[in-house]
Amino acid sequence: MGGCTSKDSPKKAKEEQKSGKSDIMVDQAVLDKLEAGFKKLEASDSKSLLKKYLTKEVFDNLKTKKTSFGSSLLDVIQSGVENPDSGVGIYAPDAESYTVFADLFDPIIEDYHGGFKKTDNHPPKNWGDVNTFGNLDPAGEYVVSTRVRCGRSMEGYPFNPCLTEEQYKEMEQKVSTTLSGLEGELKGTFYPLTGMSKDVQQKLIDDHFLFKEGDRFLQAANACRFWPTGRGIYHNDNKTFLVWCNEEDHLRLISMQMGGDLGEVYRRLVTAVNDIEKRIPFSHNDRLGFLTFCPTNLGTTVRASVHIKVPKLAANKAKLEEVAAKYNLQVRGTRGEHTEAEGGIYDISNKRRMGLTEFDAVKEMYDGIAEIIKIEKEL
Repeated sequence: MGGCTSKDSPKKAKEEQKSGKSDIMVDQAVLDKLEAGFKKLEASDSKSLLKKYLTKEVFDNLKTKKTSFGSSLLDVIQSGVENPDSGVGIYAPDAESYTVFADLFDPIIEDYHGGFKKTDNHPPKNWGDVNTFGNLDPAGEYVVSTRVRCGRSMEGYPFNPCLTEEQYKEMEQKVSTTLSGLEGELKGTFYPLTGMSKDVQQKLIDDHFLFKEGDRFLQAANACRFWPTGRGIYHNDNKTFLVWCNEEDHLRLISMQMGGDLGEVYRRLVTAVNDIEKRIPFSHNDRLGFLTFCPTNLGTTVRASVHIKVPKLAANKAKLEEVAAKYNLQVRGTRGEHTEAEGGIYDISNKRRMGLTEFDAVKEMYDGIAEIIKIEKEL
């Protein structure tokens, strides 16, 4: 495994870095795995961004580096090496990785986030005027459901691959205590995955709230250690607000409901995030925005989506893709990534999360969906 299992304390590692000794820290076994992994990647026909940007020069420059949490380049790239069919192929084992391994992260971030260059800075957090958005589909003819989510990492803790069992427990405790303080519409219950009864489990599965142990991409990134310790699910009594604790990110905050009232969904999320933020400090970086395990979620971390029925546009996929591209929207099937639309229902979301504010990210989706509905009516 990678360097996260480092026995060194972060403090000791920091001192070693200051004294310029950090190069000696990556042990031979890890270096051997890195060399083998690089060869494997080079020989593969992978289309991943990892393969595109991990040149020999970048590899040689980064292979001896470590963060103060003990993460090496191996922790960053092992998922993409194991899974050549990855789209991206890298994860950040801790917040520092974005700086220490910037030679690899920066070009991948720029490629994925549509030209967010290493000289660019993500704007400060701005939810804008939350009363701007209304109901996209008051008659309920097109939009089945609406959802807005964001990810957050707790300051002072590394990301999944480096977390100890103790840290998982400690984080769950902090999160459950914080969430139990939510009031009004957000008031609800926290369900730890550890020791969860079959009844509760089934109820959460029926509501599509339960997350499973990570897929092979997350497994290979070492993101599923000590499962299910420290993992949990919170939802409010109306089932319109949901928090995932220690799934892929420390926290995933999700606001959702049936129908097309994006305004209501957005306001609920903003209220919740602002409330939780007062009690739990989040990892934020002046250049990259809010920090997450996967570089595709950086910046605002916001994904606003609808499940929408557009049978006429479904029959004219080129037109749908054209409108989506104009507003930077991603169109996929309702079963998640890499799925086909079932019964002409699509999952459509904003693609851009970096280099624009939270408000602007959601506004792109709002304007794009309004346009899609308008065209569907005219066809």
